[in-house]
Amino acid sequence: MDVRVGVTQTPKEIHVELPDGADQDKLIAEVESALGSESAVLWLTDRKGRRVGVPAAKVAYIEIGPGEDRRVGFAAKS
Repeated sequence: MDVRVGVTQTPKEIHVELPDGADQDKLIAEVESALGSESAVLWLTDRKGRRVGVPAAKVAYIEIGPGEDRRVGFAAKS
């Protein structure tokens, strides 16, 4: 599952690839809880175990979707 977080006052997004077994409904509940308080921090843990924190007051938007199938190389699609 991929999560993209837009941050206010910057054109860049924060992109986090969550582990395959991540529960989307649980993630949405955690996001809503963190965004309920401007002094809170939204913490996400990526596939490699790295943690990313974004202050709730700086979150412009959050996009949650299925992971992308990224292919590298010259193999032809069938």
